Amino acid sequence: MRRVQINFLEPGMKIARPVYGSNGRLLLASGLTLTKKFIKRLGDLGIGSLYIEDRFFQGDLNASNVVSEQTRIQSAKLVKESFHKLEKEKNIDIWAIRKTVDDLVDEIFSNKDILVNYFDIRTYDDYTFNHSVNVTILSILAGITLGYTRSQLKELAIGALLHDIGKVSIDKKILNKKGKLTSEEYKSIQKHSEAGFNTLRSYHEIPTLSSIIAYQHHERTDGSGYPRGLRAEEIHEYARIVMVTDVFDALTSDRPYRGAYTVPHAINFVKKLGPSLEDRSITAVLSNISPYPIGTIVRINTGQIGQVVDTHKKDPTRPIVRIYFNSDLKYLEYPYEIDISKSKFDLYIEKILNDEDLAILSDEVKFIMRAL
Repeated sequence: MRRVQINFLEPGMKIARPVYGSNGRLLLASGLTLTKKFIKRLGDLGIGSLYIEDRFFQGDLNASNVVSEQTRIQSAKLVKESFHKLEKEKNIDIWAIRKTVDDLVDEIFSNKDILVNYFDIRTYDDYTFNHSVNVTILSILAGITLGYTRSQLKELAIGALLHDIGKVSIDKKILNKKGKLTSEEYKSIQKHSEAGFNTLRSYHEIPTLSSIIAYQHHERTDGSGYPRGLRAEEIHEYARIVMVTDVFDALTSDRPYRGAYTVPHAINFVKKLGPSLEDRSITAVLSNISPYPIGTIVRINTGQIGQVVDTHKKDPTRPIVRIYFNSDLKYLEYPYEIDISKSKFDLYIEKILNDEDLAILSDEVKFIMRAL
């Protein structure tokens, strides 16, 4: 199976992995065959990509995750409920937030030696809720890397999970706008930082430092951020972490106005933000992310084409690749695996193949097979 952007989906393709909404409801079941009408419906739902069964890349992808799918779904559901409860009842279930944070910290601690494989499918409308969970997971991992205590991790996690809670007060038409924001709309969105801070600090059960994350996560170390234009050490270290995780997850997400960045592209982009994001936090965050997530289709420097099936935390740029095509584009009836980190040869990943590359590959393979 492989991940396919919606504009490359074709009738007859089968869904390989189920998709859940942020309320935990099953949106799309695996095994479902796509039709032209159904593909259009996916666009209406705001789903930017899907995992589909592939006739070439047929092996299982049993990736270990730092957080289980069930925990991720339940966490996103809680964030969504918290937003809605605040909007309708002007109240947040703090006990539920703390329970979720405890579960996330415990589970991530148990799996802290596993790299984050950054491919998840979400609807545009559910972006904020899943984004909050992803930001929390990455922030906890970064905190562990920096040697935080469990108490510190929980302060960090509460703030990360609720860092965008101030968006409850923002017009949803502005939040979900596909085109460029006007200056007035941008000013309106900027207000969510202070709104979130004021909401969180009104609960004595929420640590002050957690509330500060909501206030400062759009600040920048060079003073170019908002709402106060703080610099460097003026920004709390928790917020400096969430600044990085917030940007990284946004880049790797499908948005109404653009497709997701590839993980290597997002990593390079974040590294170049050094003047505005703290180098220490960038390093702590990126050290926990696989640049070639499990499921990525790649070409190695020998010309062979395969799919990443496992990664190494100590050597993340040299994963295990299941080879499906030889350098002459001959499809292998019996694929085999290469652990690039252990190879005696100077092997490296030359390119990630996107949907357009794979469409060309499919045509070339068909031509070769007709010629035989």
